[in-house]
Amino acid sequence: MNGKTVVVTGGTSGIGEVAAEALAQMGARIVLVARDSSRADATLARLRQRGPRLAHSVHYADLTRLAEMKRVATQIASQEPRINVLINNAGALFAARQVTEDGLEYTFALNHMAYFVVTEGLRKRLVASAPARIVNTASDAHHGAILDFDDLQSEKNFSATKAYSRSKLCNVLFTRELARRLQGTGVTANCLHPGFVATRFGDQSGGLISRFVWLAKFFAISPEKGAKTIVHLASSSDVAEITGKYFNECRETTPSRPALDDRAALLLWDRSAALAGMKA
Repeated sequence: MNGKTVVVTGGTSGIGEVAAEALAQMGARIVLVARDSSRADATLARLRQRGPRLAHSVHYADLTRLAEMKRVATQIASQEPRINVLINNAGALFAARQVTEDGLEYTFALNHMAYFVVTEGLRKRLVASAPARIVNTASDAHHGAILDFDDLQSEKNFSATKAYSRSKLCNVLFTRELARRLQGTGVTANCLHPGFVATRFGDQSGGLISRFVWLAKFFAISPEKGAKTIVHLASSSDVAEITGKYFNECRETTPSRPALDDRAALLLWDRSAALAGMKA
């Protein structure tokens, strides 16, 4: 990873932070996308310990807002002559249905649309930097989920776990369609299940969700173990030519049947582009 630039969303806590630190120790320069300045400062300090001669940096954005997603992607693309790896890792679980200023349900906005918009904003730079990689944090929580394209914002039927599962299904479908569109460019796109990890995830979800997640973390794996597949997909020569796949514990595995639906992947792409006001 020496001399390579890695952009990481959700890199100031949990598995994203652990992955960023591991890649910095391998020689990569890390560009964080963060919302909280105090956590970003703490992460930058640790990154500078891992890679003291590297100009690690941070950009601030609220990745639930379309304008912010677009702004930060444009900012990074204009400042970085090369981007070798993009890691989309920001995500959350919300106990109650909330709607962003763009009219998007929060889970869908942060867990899916941020991946879509930031990636599209950085796509030209990634292609120009090829060989390059895109790594999307999904989850086995997508199993059992089915997208309702007549209710993508969960207006008719909301539950926190269902919205989260659907957003993770979106991650897998997005990755597969992205890989198809990137064929021949030298840019790969893969996604992964990190495992159930003891991180800050769920702490601020509210309601019974936070209580349940707190209890479940007694049985969770460490952030270090959860980050291994992210680091593997970002750096290993073993996966340099692999694209459009789903990984668990650094091994390719099969996602759910709905996640393999090419028509759903294409429709999700078209709907996402329309919601973002971007070209499909």
